[in-house]
Amino acid sequence: MSRICDLTGKASLVGNNVSNSNVKTKRRFHPNLKLKKFYIPEEDRWITLKVSTSAVKTISKNGITACINKFVKKGYI
Repeated sequence: MSRICDLTGKASLVGNNVSNSNVKTKRRFHPNLKLKKFYIPEEDRWITLKVSTSAVKTISKNGITACINKFVKKGYI
């Protein structure tokens, strides 16, 4: 199961844990992803997407169809 947002394409980043003695060890920064069901009234159906919480806020502000069209136009989908 990949940790990539279906709409925005956000993925995990790589960085370092830095201890008190300044020893650096690798770690990963994962995006805050949630499985969410959205209703598309134009198609009269539900879809399940794995989206980041920032994408959920964008969808609630603009609507699911507008967000899907925007992300298709940008090339994320």
